Amino acid sequence: MSGTWSGEPAAPTDADPRRWWGLVVIALAQLMVVLDATIVNIALPSAQRDLGMSDGNRQWVITAYTLAFGGLLLLGGRVADLVGRKRTFVIGLIGFAAASALGGAAATPAMLFGARALQGVFAALLAPSALSLLSTTFSDPRERAKAFGIYGTLAASGAAAGFIVGGVLTEYLNWRWCLYVNIPFAVAAVIGAYTLLRDRPGHGDARLDVPGVLLGCGGLVALVYGFGEAQPRGWSDPLVLALFAVAVVLLAAFVWWQTRAPMPLLPLHIIRDRNRAGCMVTMMLAVIGMFGMFLFMTYYLQVVLAYSPLLTGLAFLPMTASILTGSTQISARLLPRVGPRMLMVPGMLLASGGMVILTQMTVDSAYASEILPALILMGLGMGLTFMPVFSTATAGVAPRDSGVTSATVNTSQQIGGSIGTALLNTIATGTSATYIAAHLTDPTRRAQVVREGIVHGYTVAIWVAAGIMLLAALVAGLMVTAKPPKHDTPADEPVPEAVA
Repeated sequence: MSGTWSGEPAAPTDADPRRWWGLVVIALAQLMVVLDATIVNIALPSAQRDLGMSDGNRQWVITAYTLAFGGLLLLGGRVADLVGRKRTFVIGLIGFAAASALGGAAATPAMLFGARALQGVFAALLAPSALSLLSTTFSDPRERAKAFGIYGTLAASGAAAGFIVGGVLTEYLNWRWCLYVNIPFAVAAVIGAYTLLRDRPGHGDARLDVPGVLLGCGGLVALVYGFGEAQPRGWSDPLVLALFAVAVVLLAAFVWWQTRAPMPLLPLHIIRDRNRAGCMVTMMLAVIGMFGMFLFMTYYLQVVLAYSPLLTGLAFLPMTASILTGSTQISARLLPRVGPRMLMVPGMLLASGGMVILTQMTVDSAYASEILPALILMGLGMGLTFMPVFSTATAGVAPRDSGVTSATVNTSQQIGGSIGTALLNTIATGTSATYIAAHLTDPTRRAQVVREGIVHGYTVAIWVAAGIMLLAALVAGLMVTAKPPKHDTPADEPVPEAVA
């Protein structure tokens, strides 16, 4: 479910007899990064109880990671160009393992938030270097297609594996092992990288856009922090308003700087294309709703319905299967025949419909009749949407821009997750508190009113998510006007590959 950096075109190389084992190493690293997104969701209720996090602050376990990952992904690609892909890959693995160990040993919420942010930093080094190594390892077109297919399948299945592994580790060990489990993955990948992967030297003339990183990341952190503080302080609080103002100023300065930087972090001509911009906005809006849903449903299943962590992980599997079905069996077959928006618009409508079904949940909803149909609809909708988004956003760009284009799509996904988790969590917790305060007239019913208030907060936030997905459908319908790929005029430059 992640778009990734596709790197520059592969230089012709002699066939390495160990290249397929090298693919295993690269895929193992990507699997670790993808798995980490869902494995932590399942562990979050246990971690919140253990460390005493507030409902308003719990979202930072998710957003600290997605903010750092998304905000630094473009820089990670530049670093790989500068110091070499293999070296960046190994640094990313070692750093990710160390940050995971720190998070597993966390004694306070702040320590866990910091460790998750460090994981995001090193994931931003790991993801672009991994896919660049894949591009340079497989130069034969037929082998490349097979390698990217295997890589994409493993990356997509990582989300499903995360739900199950997270449930097993949390239930039979404890939530800390959901972070410690990354260490053996990373050790195996580092050993494999040194013994199996080859790389060309880095480009000494590559330059890092440090002002761009500071402006872009600073603006995003201020925006997400503003959403997080809106719940305890109120939307009109001076600090909250100041954070939003700082976010607007920094992000506007980031755009201005990108027009003047010698080697911009985000060349603006990439997002001036109507179809590409439409795909990225659609992706960001879709993920805003999806990440919020993951957070609420994890808590709903474990806290309200009292599911075990393992049963919670299993409950998410039908949605993951639906995403894979929608992407590989429907979108992949129809995209050569219909325009991408003919898949993206129905996809977002289906996902929004699934969200609307979830707004009807109560403190004692039945999974099979009330939750499962919604998860299946959302999964199909996301599968219909994600595949044409990645295909259309990365089609027809020059080879020199292929890496930054793929990374920009992934960045929009991670930033959408950060904003969605912070915004929707604030809406849910604030609405819950208001409901409980208004209905807690009989102290003997406190436990029941609290449960009802929690579910009420979730349903209000899910209504907002459903509206955001409708907006995504509107954006896709109005902005993405590309024709089916087989009818497109052949591009002057090769079309890069993207993995979703």
